[in-house]
Amino acid sequence: MNFLDIISLEATDLEEILFLARESPMPILKGEGVALIFEKPSLRTRNSSEMAVVDLGGHPVYIQDQEVGFNKRESTRDIARVLASYYRVVAARVHSHDVLLEMADAIAGERVDVPVVNLLSDKSHPCQAVADVLTISNHFASMQDVIVTYVGDSNNVARSLAQACAILGSTVRIASPDEYKFDDVVKNELASFGRVEFFSDPVVAASGADVIYTDTWTSMGDENQADARRAVFAPSFTVDAKTMSYADSEAIFMHCLPAHRGEEVSNEVIESKSSVVFEQAANRRDAFRGILRKLCATS
Repeated sequence: MNFLDIISLEATDLEEILFLARESPMPILKGEGVALIFEKPSLRTRNSSEMAVVDLGGHPVYIQDQEVGFNKRESTRDIARVLASYYRVVAARVHSHDVLLEMADAIAGERVDVPVVNLLSDKSHPCQAVADVLTISNHFASMQDVIVTYVGDSNNVARSLAQACAILGSTVRIASPDEYKFDDVVKNELASFGRVEFFSDPVVAASGADVIYTDTWTSMGDENQADARRAVFAPSFTVDAKTMSYADSEAIFMHCLPAHRGEEVSNEVIESKSSVVFEQAANRRDAFRGILRKLCATS
């Protein structure tokens, strides 16, 4: 079993991962290594994944882009086959989702039980989504009663968040400017998971919501678009006190970080009592531990 996208999970799989994330660590990776490949740098992903491996008694190995060079220094397939001979799990944070698919296919051809984990790709961010639903479920008795509103760019984080929440029965609302909405293919895919709705007006989407979630307007690698994006998103898609006032009075605020205060979120909101962003960040470690336990038990 690989962990490349939330779309590959059943609700029972995700519920089991959440259960395992909350359990006390066990040394299931004692004497084993986990490869952590980073084409893109990250604060939370690197540190949470390394410490989750340590929690389980394993040895994390951080591998930088220049040390592998997918399809530059060496073919992706050869890299994957070599790493599978050393490690219990191979995880990667990549530019293109196709790299993960190629790695998984190459390792499967070797007939070894080494799962591939998506630490982030242009298509999805499933480890973040597990941490997100872990955080939400810590604050609400039932995921099925929760309305989750995402305000901002329809990106990989929004896609995985919507999948995870919808699988668990939540209502998901995604509010994005017309220029940065999901295309019809992705909209139909997300709607097939459950109650996923799409909005152009963040105020309408925020009305009565239990969770307000946002992310940077400009993802890593798209910095040359920053000015153009600000011109479209600001100020309507800034989550500020006014936006939060339309949500339920007990609503929580979430952000996967890093945050650009004054752009997608005001400093007032991210530092407010409703903000759970640092709990959410801490849950990345527990979430990855749950993912590893699930994968190692089924492979």
